[in-house]
Amino acid sequence: MQPQMQYSAMPYALDQNRVLRNTYGLLGLTMIPTVIGAFVGMGTNFAFLAQSPLVGSLMMLAVMFGLMFAVSATRNSSLGILFLLIFTGVAGWFLGPILQVALHLRNGPALIGIAAGGTGAIFLSLAAFATVTRRDFGFMGNFLFVGLILLIIASLANIFLHVPAASLAISAIAILIFSGYILFDVSRIVHGGETNYIMATLALYLDIYNIFVNLLSLLMALSGERD
Repeated sequence: MQPQMQYSAMPYALDQNRVLRNTYGLLGLTMIPTVIGAFVGMGTNFAFLAQSPLVGSLMMLAVMFGLMFAVSATRNSSLGILFLLIFTGVAGWFLGPILQVALHLRNGPALIGIAAGGTGAIFLSLAAFATVTRRDFGFMGNFLFVGLILLIIASLANIFLHVPAASLAISAIAILIFSGYILFDVSRIVHGGETNYIMATLALYLDIYNIFVNLLSLLMALSGERD
């Protein structure tokens, strides 16, 4: 009876390994349009953000959510991959403002490199931990979602308040939340909670993207060298 149970579980395990492998492959591919978009963003005039930070931020969020909806709606076809790559290109373009600020620092390029390397290290270590241990981190979902909502509210409020200490706290908490989401999202793939590799890639991409942005913000605030 036991060998039969093990045999019946094999196709399931192979399917989850396939989803995980396809997810990591597509995740690597998304870095190409992200980098291209970032280079374009560094040369773009984002004056509308300075004139109206709240409206500009909401417009950018609306574009991002619209593209994410398009990815979700087409997740079972090759169009889903196309929309995902478009989304990541636009996300890279939206990195323009923070990269422009970083590059005005004397050590800006080094900080960008450290943020990118740190983000990669966080992702690889947490993803490997969730994959190798095969622990179920599904219990974290509700806590992370509540934390994310509070984080968004705090971020929008600080657009008006401009409290430097609050910005540092928000960035630090964001890194913790999205690090938790890496464990959660990889665990969902490993345990069959997510079987669509396009949606799995989107989730992990957002985790990585937000960790990078907030880690770079922290580095600029704490060790940025101004002329």
